[in-house]
Amino acid sequence: MLTETIIEDERWQQADLPSLAERAAQAALAHLGVDSRLFEIAVLGCDDARIAALNADFRGKPRPTNVLSWPETDLSPDSPGAPAHAPEPGTPDDPEHLGDVALAFETCAAEAETGGTPLGAHVTHLVVHGVLHLLGYDHEDDSDAETMERLEVEILGKLGLPDPYREREGQ
Repeated sequence: MLTETIIEDERWQQADLPSLAERAAQAALAHLGVDSRLFEIAVLGCDDARIAALNADFRGKPRPTNVLSWPETDLSPDSPGAPAHAPEPGTPDDPEHLGDVALAFETCAAEAETGGTPLGAHVTHLVVHGVLHLLGYDHEDDSDAETMERLEVEILGKLGLPDPYREREGQ
């Protein structure tokens, strides 16, 4: 398995986070031509209080957020909007750790409800988003954001999920 899911908030078990995370992470790596057998990702299903503490510790923002990512290696591209660098693979017997992703249940559930999106679809999007961060993609400037959003839409489309940015764009 590509993902190891740690459940701190039991509501994530009911939402089937382990399956959602595995499916989303597999799809993201496959879309980018990365062999998932050579990598591993840790996924934490926590609550708003825990993610607020993590957000404060790592980003200096003491408030809940939907998803956080911690890449093992900086794979950021050399120029804005360019593809990220390929990760160094491990082996099937000793996969390389790409990094960690954490999701906060209350924030994710509230966003899904507000957006009229099924929780599973929203969480799948957020895991894809988090995995893209692990792979060096970002949204700090417009060209990087466009690249990352395009990848997210393509990956989600392959999973049969709608474009999460469509409503924002008024389409």
